[in-house]
Amino acid sequence: MDQPTEQIQSELENFREQWRAEVSARSRNAASSQQQQQQQRTTSTQAGPSASNKPPRRTEFTHRKAASKTIHLEDEDEYFQAQHFDEPDPSTAIGAQKLGRQDATSTKVREQEPQTALDFYEKAVEKETSGKLGDSLQLYRKAFRMDDNVDQSYRNKHFPGRWSKPAQINPSNAPVTVPNTAHHSLEGPALSIPDLISSFSDLRIEGAPPECEGVPAPPCPISELPDEILVHILRDVAVADVGDFVRLARVCKRLAYLVATEDQIWRRVCLGSEFGFGAMHYHWQCGIQWEPLDVAQELAEDADVFTLEELAQRRQEESRAATNVFLRSLYAGSWQTMFRRRPRIRFNGCYISTVNYIRSGQASVQQVTWNSPVHIVTYYRYLRLYRDGTAISLLTTDEPVHVVHHITKANLALHQGGAGPHLPSAVMGSALKGRWRLSSAADNPDAGLADMEGDLYVETEGVGPKYMYRMELTFRSAGKAAARNNNKLAWKGFWSYNKLTDDWAEFALRHSKPFFFSRVKSYGIGE
Repeated sequence: MDQPTEQIQSELENFREQWRAEVSARSRNAASSQQQQQQQRTTSTQAGPSASNKPPRRTEFTHRKAASKTIHLEDEDEYFQAQHFDEPDPSTAIGAQKLGRQDATSTKVREQEPQTALDFYEKAVEKETSGKLGDSLQLYRKAFRMDDNVDQSYRNKHFPGRWSKPAQINPSNAPVTVPNTAHHSLEGPALSIPDLISSFSDLRIEGAPPECEGVPAPPCPISELPDEILVHILRDVAVADVGDFVRLARVCKRLAYLVATEDQIWRRVCLGSEFGFGAMHYHWQCGIQWEPLDVAQELAEDADVFTLEELAQRRQEESRAATNVFLRSLYAGSWQTMFRRRPRIRFNGCYISTVNYIRSGQASVQQVTWNSPVHIVTYYRYLRLYRDGTAISLLTTDEPVHVVHHITKANLALHQGGAGPHLPSAVMGSALKGRWRLSSAADNPDAGLADMEGDLYVETEGVGPKYMYRMELTFRSAGKAAARNNNKLAWKGFWSYNKLTDDWAEFALRHSKPFFFSRVKSYGIGE
């Protein structure tokens, strides 16, 4: 019995060894085949396009841009939204920073390619706003081929309040027995904005709640301040930046009430020279080339004044008196309303006019064509106004993102006479010096009180030393909101003056477009 048992055990051991050897051989063959496949894939990848006669399919796009910041549709007054150049100057970016980022950039670009009809429409609006009509027309065609009602979708996305009609709670043909549900709201009827703000008068600033139960709430020192000190702090914020002061209304209801009702803060803003009418000029402050004015000529306008200091003091008193008259007569004694609606210049940006027009071309004489070619012409006018009464005017085909950061007096002096053509700010070689002033009662003696102000006069250098350009613009609203009254400058006239012959020649305003204000963060609050 022992010998057969030992024989069986030896046969089992031999079978196990053969089975193990077979399994290990199979695993080696599988690993070697996988390595060969990987080497083949690597070789084909490194070979590139030459390894295959057929190009690979592209299942996704390579570009896509976000929604446009500037909205400009059929009615520019209704849909206008001012541009903001808060990003730094692209010319100051260092080229070395782009090394090692090509893969991330290409991936981001592929993700930003428009895919839907709405994406194409938004990109077309962006191109049209920047003046690239040819590209915008192609994008509009693609969008409408994909969706006939893409324009309605765009309006519903960006302007939902303008197109959605309020639901009629009780139709006019409803029977008398049907109750009006508008009177059964749990919160009562909706309050008007003045009444809503008045309801915040008894509220106080509340601190943040505790992070968890049983833990004391974090301290809120500003809630313990008396209103006198709080108003003084808000006034300092308004003097530093009136936009930040207004945005404080979003913090809490108490600050919203103070921002809307503290008239002494708005009075300081209106009369100050930071953002208000203390920096407005209703007389020329310098010559066209920024030279000082002729003292004798200035004093000749008023026989009772003998020095420039007395003349400036008198003009300041007249401006303050006119401000008080307008406050009572036109703005119902509200300094806030006056600041929002009275015409004034803004110095923390520049005014840009985008001009587009189509010019017919000439058909080819060597071949028969069904259509005649056309040329889409695009150029820009830039106008930056300074606090001291000086101005810079520029006419160029370069887009605003490449120009606005260079419109400075230093760059104008640097590129005078065409110097420095290799610099990014070389576009300033075509800029012109000038001066500006606002209209007053002296310019419109027969006009009514509401029409005495509202015009802007700009005089710049001409094409030669014997010429001078004069632009007359008027303030208009760039939208339905009253806060946009000072964002648009419409043309009233454009003339060229010959100093030698004393002749005036008027330019045609056929293709001219109004100026729209665009804030530039690099300007700060303006010089």
